Amino acid sequence: YPLRRQRQMCIRDSPTIADRRRNGPNPGPNLPSHFIGSMIMMRRALPLLLLVLSAGCSWLGGWFGSSDSSIRPAELKPVASAVNVQQLWEAKVGAGTEGQFFRLIPALADGRIYAASHDGTVLALDALSGQRLWETDTKLPISGGVGLSEKELVLVGTDKGQVVALQQRDGQEAWRATVSSEVLAPPRAARGIVVIRTGDGKFTGLDARSGERRWVSAHALPALSLRGNSAPVLIQNLVIAGLETGKLLVLSLDKGLPLTEKTIAPPRGRTEIERLIDIDSEPKAFGETLYLVAYRGSVTAIDMRSGNPVWSRALSSYAGLDVDTQQVYVSDDADAVLALDRRDGGTLWKQAELSGRRLTAPVATDDYVVVGDFEGYLHWLNKSDGRIVGRIRAAGKEIIAPPIAAGNIVFVYGKNGSLGAFRAGG
Repeated sequence: YPLRRQRQMCIRDSPTIADRRRNGPNPGPNLPSHFIGSMIMMRRALPLLLLVLSAGCSWLGGWFGSSDSSIRPAELKPVASAVNVQQLWEAKVGAGTEGQFFRLIPALADGRIYAASHDGTVLALDALSGQRLWETDTKLPISGGVGLSEKELVLVGTDKGQVVALQQRDGQEAWRATVSSEVLAPPRAARGIVVIRTGDGKFTGLDARSGERRWVSAHALPALSLRGNSAPVLIQNLVIAGLETGKLLVLSLDKGLPLTEKTIAPPRGRTEIERLIDIDSEPKAFGETLYLVAYRGSVTAIDMRSGNPVWSRALSSYAGLDVDTQQVYVSDDADAVLALDRRDGGTLWKQAELSGRRLTAPVATDDYVVVGDFEGYLHWLNKSDGRIVGRIRAAGKEIIAPPIAAGNIVFVYGKNGSLGAFRAGG
């Protein structure tokens, strides 16, 4: 459960409460504004507090900072017949995401890797050598990134609803824009449109040259959801995104018009916690098929030509998945790594020796599958049977962002701001 992992959660206002705030009676001049604010906060918090208390005292650790020990982190065993893992380079990216739960994911393109930290630092490095090419201090609290736009822009968003575009060649600022709420997902861009997903349930299309708003599309939010948003996938003239409601949303890229909204994982249960069903990780497209996974839901393969499911199987994950030519790799909510047959979803192998270690989404390299964990370790798994064949301490703190792969080189960004490149084998 995400509370065990100290994931933050967002309480969404219902339309009724929002309408009352805008249109309700004035509480009167004798009540100071800070008292009114406290009343509103208590009204929002009380149902949730009662819900948590009703679930038992064991829940409280997840809400107030101590870790839940329902799944004890597995002790690391020596790796038998280990492959050689070497660090190619290491760099520091500001303060990383210390004290925050943000998946700031680096972006890789054209031999460069771009990364950002919550303190406002954005930098570009040579992907092979780690040489710093440029660094820009935006002086903004970055919470979403990094996105790239057609060899021109580096895109980041903030928890104050700002979007900043920097030039890829030198890091100079191209434009700034303001959107409706905090940005928790990397911006995505194609065909001259930058798509921003915000925490209030909106998708905003911005002009890639000027930052001017082209369209806005809103969708309904559940009362309770995991904190975080999956980045949309842009394919041809489509914006494809998994939602907090367990649905798949498809918009037109040019105008933001809703084309379809399909239920992938229906919510079940009586309480809001039981009904959590977020698709909180980025869907993956491979060929004509889209793969996505929901928390407390399923892994589903969808034919993008017809929109119909190819296969679906019950499996819960909020870390995410990756795909190669033959297999789908998933880190489930108990921190087992599974390889599924890409054709029918059948289990090919399951690696459970890393249970409770708060794994990232897997990434498939040419020869291995790699995951990061809460102590900063990277683990290399054999693609054919899931055996752990390599390990290295890649960061001094937790790895939250999924690793990035190029061939057999893996790039990983730790919560403490350390960015490194690693390679296993020859």
